[in-house]
Amino acid sequence: GAPTISIFLKPPGVIPPGGSTTICCICQCSYGSFVLYKGGRQLHTLEQSGSRVEFSISNATYKDRGPYICHYLEGGTVLARSDELEVSVEELHLPRPDLSVLPGHEVTAGADVMFRCTSTHPSTGCYLYLEGHTRAQLLSREQGDYNLSHVQKGDSGRYSCQCYTINASREWSAVSNTLDLVLR
Repeated sequence: GAPTISIFLKPPGVIPPGGSTTICCICQCSYGSFVLYKGGRQLHTLEQSGSRVEFSISNATYKDRGPYICHYLEGGTVLARSDELEVSVEELHLPRPDLSVLPGHEVTAGADVMFRCTSTHPSTGCYLYLEGHTRAQLLSREQGDYNLSHVQKGDSGRYSCQCYTINASREWSAVSNTLDLVLR
């Protein structure tokens, strides 16, 4: 079958102006080239043997925000395209939330866990990030809790959260501490 590319930010989250992050593209590919597009415009090409390329964004500005896509080519032919990764650059005014996990960060497969993102700021919504994934999970409004039932191998990894005010001028927090969920 055709290769698939996953695209994600490392570390994930909304980036402050002047901040930095890395766009990672991972593919079970042979030897070819990766091309990074932003809003349909070609930005970078990397010749690559192996499965992973990284494109850095440093000293981010509002110009860096937008949709990014990775293409993988062999001999000029596009063999795979990633999903779209939306990069957000915003001032981070709210305090950093605290991420915790119950019953603990080491669990057995099939267990239920609950992530709790605690913000000192009232009326915020929060996102839960799992490094290596394009999409964030929206945490439930009321508690900032996210329940994960019957955890599997794919749920393990490095989690963080980030909150925003629920009002017209959406303000963002810094990204929380990270937590590693380990399956025993």
